[in-house]
Amino acid sequence: MRAFGYKQSNFDHTLFLKHKENKITALIVYVDDMIVTGDDPDERKALQEYLSKEFEMKDLGTLKYFLGIEVSRSHQGIFLSQRKYVMDLLTETRMMGCKPVNTPMEENHKLGECTDHKPTNKEQYQRLVGRLIYLSHMRPDIAYAVSVVSQFMHSPSEVHRDAVNRILRYLKSTPGKGLMYS
Repeated sequence: MRAFGYKQSNFDHTLFLKHKENKITALIVYVDDMIVTGDDPDERKALQEYLSKEFEMKDLGTLKYFLGIEVSRSHQGIFLSQRKYVMDLLTETRMMGCKPVNTPMEENHKLGECTDHKPTNKEQYQRLVGRLIYLSHMRPDIAYAVSVVSQFMHSPSEVHRDAVNRILRYLKSTPGKGLMYS
């Protein structure tokens, strides 16, 4: 990519950028998937042609879904959500039929480390909280609650699992929330 005039990002080593005449073109690589985007159609086309000479490639058209993120475009902008990811998570945790709640965490919660509480399955808890951490990058509305429950990954109790279930119940009421970029 450097040979083709792109600079690798210092923040994300899978991201390559090229600035040309107040325009930008970006390439992001994840395993065997690539996204080419930017506001310079000629450069995007040149990059795709260059990459197709180096690699066997298929152009899948406009981005719709990537790493659990759904991409929708309209005249208002680009909307990113993880609705399918949320629905799959609710299905896997058998929470699809749960009663939804309006907030991801109880107000004035008193979660802490308690040695007298009944422990919960540590591996399941860690896996579930890990999935919520991934989801919280697109869902700032759950970020605080997820940061609280993630503090108990080393020794979770049923009280902590109940707090995680509360986040899932909140997600049930808001599966399609996401980020809008105008």
